[in-house]
Amino acid sequence: MRKSTALLFGYNDYTLEIVKNISLYYENIKIFRLDEGSDKNIQNSKYEILRFDLSDDWDELKGSVNIEECTAFCLLEDTAENIFLTISLREAFHELTIVALADDKESGDKLSLAGASKVIPTIRTTANMIVEMLEKPIITQVLHNILYEKSDLKIAQIRVDNTHKFEGVYPYDIDWGAEYNVLVLSVLREDLETEFIYSAKARHHHIKEGDVFVVVGYESDLGEFEKIMGSRYD
Repeated sequence: MRKSTALLFGYNDYTLEIVKNISLYYENIKIFRLDEGSDKNIQNSKYEILRFDLSDDWDELKGSVNIEECTAFCLLEDTAENIFLTISLREAFHELTIVALADDKESGDKLSLAGASKVIPTIRTTANMIVEMLEKPIITQVLHNILYEKSDLKIAQIRVDNTHKFEGVYPYDIDWGAEYNVLVLSVLREDLETEFIYSAKARHHHIKEGDVFVVVGYESDLGEFEKIMGSRYD
């Protein structure tokens, strides 16, 4: 369901990247930061930037927005503070959709236990690069729903450890949906270059050990795909 207000807690590079990707989907965007500063980007920001602290007093927020129509993004760079913020918001607002960024799987598990509706590993924001490359509104909408709203579909990065599957074939030759029930979006090569799966380079790229697929699918299918290919790359 489309939300009317996005509440972003924390002001950093991830905040700016997420604002850029969600601005079309929310009527209001409010950014909350912990500390004061004279950052030039803040002074020039077209969005409302407010102060907050890590106390559990959310009365002012409760009075200024309709919580049921909000999505909160917990983006604090300090993991402990981000977990505490998530717990505090969940305790105050049981119906609030909370999206939290995690540095790794361990912090992701803690954020889920703290009450986050969705946890996104920071490295997975590379999906935003794909959105910018494609510049297709409907694809942007789909990826937005996957990343930020409740959805059974997920995006994962799967490292290739078993290359025997690709002897004599290229990624473009494989019907990923029919064989694995997933959609492969791009290939991150071992030399850190990324190619969209249907690009000319990807058509003729020999998959090697250490390459990483960016994949969309249901969690159970992603799990099976991970077993076949090698390992999850968070």
